[in-house]
Amino acid sequence: MEKKIIECVPNFSEGRDMGIIKQITDVIESVEGVKLLDVDPGKDTNRTVVTFVGSPEAVSEAAFLSVKKASELIDMSKHHGAHPRMGATDVCPFIPVSGITMEETVTIARKVAEKIGNELGIPVYCYENAAFTDNRKNLASCRSGEYEGLKKKLSDPLWKPDFGPAIHNERSGATAVGARDFLVAFNVNLNTTSTRRANSIAYDVREKGRPKREDDSVNGKILKDEKGETIMIPGSLKSVKAIGWYIEEYGISQISMNLTNIAVTPVHVAFDEVCRKADARGVRVTGSELVGLIPLKSLLDAGRYFLAKQQRSSGVSDAELIKIAIRSMGLSDIHLFKPEEKIIEYVMGTNAKQERLIAMSLKEFMNETASESPAPGGGSISAYMGALGVALGTMVANLSSHKRGWDDRWQEFSNLAEKGKAIQNTLLHLVDEDTIAFNRIMEAFALPKRSEEEKQLRNSVIQEATKNAIIVPFKVMETAFSGFELLKEMAEKGNPNSITDAGVGALAIRSCVKGAFLNVKINASGLQDKDFAISIITRGEALEVKTTASEEEILEIINEKLKIL
Repeated sequence: MEKKIIECVPNFSEGRDMGIIKQITDVIESVEGVKLLDVDPGKDTNRTVVTFVGSPEAVSEAAFLSVKKASELIDMSKHHGAHPRMGATDVCPFIPVSGITMEETVTIARKVAEKIGNELGIPVYCYENAAFTDNRKNLASCRSGEYEGLKKKLSDPLWKPDFGPAIHNERSGATAVGARDFLVAFNVNLNTTSTRRANSIAYDVREKGRPKREDDSVNGKILKDEKGETIMIPGSLKSVKAIGWYIEEYGISQISMNLTNIAVTPVHVAFDEVCRKADARGVRVTGSELVGLIPLKSLLDAGRYFLAKQQRSSGVSDAELIKIAIRSMGLSDIHLFKPEEKIIEYVMGTNAKQERLIAMSLKEFMNETASESPAPGGGSISAYMGALGVALGTMVANLSSHKRGWDDRWQEFSNLAEKGKAIQNTLLHLVDEDTIAFNRIMEAFALPKRSEEEKQLRNSVIQEATKNAIIVPFKVMETAFSGFELLKEMAEKGNPNSITDAGVGALAIRSCVKGAFLNVKINASGLQDKDFAISIITRGEALEVKTTASEEEILEIINEKLKIL
């Protein structure tokens, strides 16, 4: 069963005194089961965005404790900053990460909000998916009037808090607690110091847009509809909130955006649109910055997008895609962008233990294989040979996409390279999976067998581990075999100067499939479920025959071309 993980991203109204921020993050880290991912302070905004993840119970406790500590340390009556705010803990959103639904996250958010209101005496408004009414879904509505207008707001029955007293807490203000999808805070840097021009660009792009004025003039009267509400001219980007501001620390103005649904408006689309709107107003974009963390997929998609604009193949490594994204959007314009600190999957290190072998250098992997340890063995080596074989096909596709005179075919080869990359990544994952499967068998054999009950349990665990150790190398066979299609296309249609690389790739995949099948057979020999063993051996034999035929077909194509060359 998938482990339940949620993220919490509280924003505290303190960005200058790191001693205060350290005390708040210390209480977060004191909760077992919570991992602090990021602390991002801003001097001019006088605000710090903190990100942490963990189990729902642990994150809920850490969130409450951080709000409590902030209420003890931050005095809102003395707070000044460029960012809109209404409380010591201004917002406290919960975000589902894995194994948990939005509905469950809403329940968690409301429980934490109730505890903050009841135990700390802080007025709390629930927003986004946790909102009880539609007029409180939008954070800007909940925060309207900010801290300075809070006393008057609390006296209005329409703005009675969802939890906590309707009494102005002069020291702590109010807090908005929400449940939302993953939000990316993304700022675009401009070559101007003008807040007015920055705001104009922000209004151009944000979904809400700008008020419609009489005669469409800058100083014209704002028009109202029949209900007396301001008529708005929508901006060009959906699911985007934006304002323009001047950051004295950087000496520039920025477009500060919240991308509330990156499936609708990804970061690269937002960046390019701001570039277009800025250019139309005589302003240049010099770069951008990400506040907090971003999912890996967002930067990979950005890398592919900018490569496609150059008509270049996107079937390259994740590291290369990330590098392209960073350079294209100028993410290091103000601060050096470090993927290991800004990409959520890298910060969490979710695959660190699972990818021990592929994290090694070639020399380390070789020495580990040659050691007296029985794993990694033939199974992991087979998977790696397959990954290298497919990588050669991917390389030919990438070279073909850049071949002089083939400019109109770049997309064709880019698509093929993308397919090859996906197969490579699966096989790389299986390099470690095969060793993990073998180690599970060894662990099962080490289980105690003193009593009859222990013997039965031990045998059951051994059989389950053995079945998994059959399935993994068979998956290696199937995955590697799918790479022949790419290699055949490269032998037939790819850059003629690289067809021998496709041939070597075919040889490597052949060895991979045959080597993985040896692992399937040796592990199947110890399986008590003979029907399963016979079934998978039969399928493996058929795949082995097809592998030999595919390899021979590709080599025949290549050798035929070599006669001409």
